Amino acid sequence: MSINNFRPHIVVLPEDRANEIIATEFSNSLKAERTIKIEKPARGWNKAVEKLLSDNFINKLKQYNQRIVVLIIDCDGDKDRLANVMAQIPMELRNRIFVLGVLTEPEKLRRDTRRGFDEIGEALAQECSNNNYELWEHPLLQHNEEERQRLRTTIHSFLFGL
Repeated sequence: MSINNFRPHIVVLPEDRANEIIATEFSNSLKAERTIKIEKPARGWNKAVEKLLSDNFINKLKQYNQRIVVLIIDCDGDKDRLANVMAQIPMELRNRIFVLGVLTEPEKLRRDTRRGFDEIGEALAQECSNNNYELWEHPLLQHNEEERQRLRTTIHSFLFGL
């Protein structure tokens, strides 16, 4: 099944396979396959940002005004990376583009939580659905708080049915 470009939907751009697995399980646990489309991994945060900012991707975002984009990249310890990426996004599209990521890399989060990437994705989805953010408050994810809240406000009505 595919998404309907003329209804509210989310396109996820993951940096790597680990982020793709987390996003896929997030989507699967919510049974959101017709609402969330996960792109193939970009193979590097710079490449993910390049894809996001490409003319083709930006033009499609402008064409489909119901589209929300979530870029998932590793911060590799750079606390300013997410904000620096957001600053590159055209101002008129910032309300529909969200940038999230693990402070270091997903493998460290997997070790710290003793959960697989699939379990992490499922837990993050369930927490969003239940308004309980224990894993989201993990030291490797807590820097996403403002962006998570902004994203929740935008997608909650069509993704979680409120």
